[in-house]
Amino acid sequence: MSKNYTDFQKKFRLSELVIVETEYWRWSVRPVHATLGAGVLSAKRPVETFSEMTEEESTDLGKMVKFVEETLKKTFFYNRINYLMLMMVDFHVHFHVIPRYDRDIEFAGITWKDKGWPTPPVLDAEAIRDDTLFLIRDTLKQNLN
Repeated sequence: MSKNYTDFQKKFRLSELVIVETEYWRWSVRPVHATLGAGVLSAKRPVETFSEMTEEESTDLGKMVKFVEETLKKTFFYNRINYLMLMMVDFHVHFHVIPRYDRDIEFAGITWKDKGWPTPPVLDAEAIRDDTLFLIRDTLKQNLN
């Protein structure tokens, strides 16, 4: 297994924060939570460029995106959703899934603000306690479509 993939798994705490996975993709809670429900949609095999994806992986990605959007809409009622594929630091195929909100949301005793609305998302955020991350993960799991 490549060091990039191993480092990616550790950084994003995939084993702890996974919401759901298919044969090819994994959706997990994003540890640095820019907006409520922020996640990471990542390839399940070591792959560093989008052009390396197989036809099966690409088809499955489309199904996973629909699944992610339906679950986030049902759970947190976002207004828009952004997918960011940056891969400047983490050399593994993944998208940051950022639900966008035109209002503040109360969840887990926190008032969540979309600091960038209606412009591009602000990705830096303060660290969130593990129990809150796990509550977000579990709430999304309970609402899986």
